[in-house]
Amino acid sequence: MSIVDPNINELLDRTEQDRFLLCAIAYKRARDINDMMRGQHERAVALQSVSEIAQLSAQKPLTLAMEEIARGEVSFDGETFHSEGL
Repeated sequence: MSIVDPNINELLDRTEQDRFLLCAIAYKRARDINDMMRGQHERAVALQSVSEIAQLSAQKPLTLAMEEIARGEVSFDGETFHSEGL
């Protein structure tokens, strides 16, 4: 039983068994999600829509990124990613 969901082995299977690559991909995707959420938050505040703000804050960006990686929704070019770094 794992206390981490999604399971770390499942995540590593998606990132060539490279935990550093997993961290880098999750970091980049979480940052993208955070930027998107920030933009949606500003739009929701401008529209004064409390329900939109509540929906956006339901999960943390890193959690969303890890779930996307586990589902295979995040793709990357391993060679390019390794050569560019963060």
